[in-house]
Formats: sequence, C-alpha cells, structure tokens
Amino acid sequence: MILKVFKEKSNKKYLNKLLSERHVNVNDSKVESLGVIINIDEIDDFELFKKLADYIKVRPNKLKIIAFSEKKKDDLNSWDLCFNPKDFGWKGTINNMELQSFLDTEFDVLISYYKKEILEIKMITACSKAKFKIGILQTDERLNDLILKTNLNQFDLFKAEVVKYLTILNKIN
Repeated sequence: MILKVFKEKSNKKYLNKLLSERHVNVNDSKVESLGVIINIDEIDDFELFKKLADYIKVRPNKLKIIAFSEKKKDDLNSWDLCFNPKDFGWKGTINNMELQSFLDTEFDVLISYYKKEILEIKMITACSKAKFKIGILQTDERLNDLILKTNLNQFDLFKAEVVKYLTILNKIN
C-alpha cells in the first residue's frame, strides 16, 4: 500500500516534468496518421474513431487506437491493445512493449478521448510523440494543444469540432 503511494507520487512528478518541458510546435503539415487514446471504462465504441479517421482521409494502416482500463479486462476479444495501471512502473517507465511502440510513433494528430482523471492515461497522452494533441477538457490544460469542451456521449459534436479546427489550421482539406 505504501509503495503504491510512492509509485504514484513518482509518476506524478515525472508527468509534471514532461508537461513543463513540452514545446508546442503547430505547423500546417497535413494529417496522415492518427493515434487515439480512450478509456474503455467510459466508452468502448472504437468504430466511431475509424469513421472519423476515414472522414479526415487517414488510411486505416495509419490509424492506431489504444484503450486503457483501470481494471484488468480479460474479456476483450475484439480489442487488441488494452492497458491498465500494471503496465506502468516507477518514474514513468512503461512495462509493455506494445504501449511503448505506440508512444514512440510520431502521429500527426493524437486524440485523447477520456474524461476521468487517471494518472496513467494522462501519462500516455503526455509521453506520446504526437505532433498535435486534441482532447476533451481536463483539469490540466497542458496535456493537449486543442481542447474541446464536449461530453463523451456527444461524439458527433466532437467530430464536427475536430474537423472544423483541423480545417482552420490547414491540416486537412
């Protein structure tokens, strides 16, 4: 129990370090790759994101969706990549090769679609090497470059806003 508290404290310190060193570099390069992080405990319809990627003309092989769950889920037959707190070590270390591979991919856009404030999922967003990060309003506004204030059940509104702002920023046609 005590070790869990120390581990969480070390990960919070690592997250704050990452966010304080982050430099936002928004350019007008077109969106060709898309990464999506969702909390499967809040929303489990990943087809929504496949449709969004198709709408903004991201090819299926350039789309990668990962899910996070606070509890271990063994019944996820259709889901490839689902992570939980056990995949994280001390000082922000990642204990899962597939998750590390996702974090090392330089996506043109990363969508963080979760509402619940969970340290590990925030670390995934912060550690990602994505060029442009889009997310739902969180208490820590340093996580994302574009923050949309929508509810999780308002995906059509979220999709419309993403398309609108990516068009304004000249990232899609």
